[in-house]
Amino acid sequence: MTAKEKALSKKAVLVAERLKERYSSECALEYQGEPWKLLVLSRLSAQCTDKRVNMVAVPLFEKYPTLEAMADCDIEELEGIIKPCGLYHMKAKDIKESCRMLLDKFDGRVPDNMEDLLELSGVGRKIANLILGDIYGLPAIVADTHCIRISGRLGFTKADEKNPVKVEMALKKYLPENEQSDFCHRIVQFGREVCSARSPMCENCFLADLCDKVKK
Repeated sequence: MTAKEKALSKKAVLVAERLKERYSSECALEYQGEPWKLLVLSRLSAQCTDKRVNMVAVPLFEKYPTLEAMADCDIEELEGIIKPCGLYHMKAKDIKESCRMLLDKFDGRVPDNMEDLLELSGVGRKIANLILGDIYGLPAIVADTHCIRISGRLGFTKADEKNPVKVEMALKKYLPENEQSDFCHRIVQFGREVCSARSPMCENCFLADLCDKVKK
């Protein structure tokens, strides 16, 4: 590890510690402790707020309380329920197909590895990492828009880096494995409350002394 990488690793630990003092590591999606429900809700969350997804989750899981029920659902009825989350045609298709695959190929169990998770319809690295971190407690970086933006501002990646895989790999290098998943949940809260895209509250930010954006 180079001197620069060592410095960034030290900074990452400091950032993680400060975030831990202010934010919980609880997942914002209310999946009731059931892995397949987290898979469904994370697919619904694409280009949609967690708040809206959690609202839709109530009638959704009342209608389809089990994995089997979701896999056998009427696609048009499913679309009607999840329509408020947007992109409902594609999301409904992905949800039904992924639930069917869980039953047919994985014995009803959500996979615990990246390779198998990526086989599921509509699942990319972001969703897969969420599952690995929250369900299985494995090292995982969920590179969502907040994580990507703030990683650039803090100097963990180039300021204009938008590639989620590159951000994921950078943070994996700098953050301790046992901090990775929790860090991502906390950075989302920080991004919403303090370090927003358009109006970051730099003057009142508890990470200002570690931020490349502020220093500029």
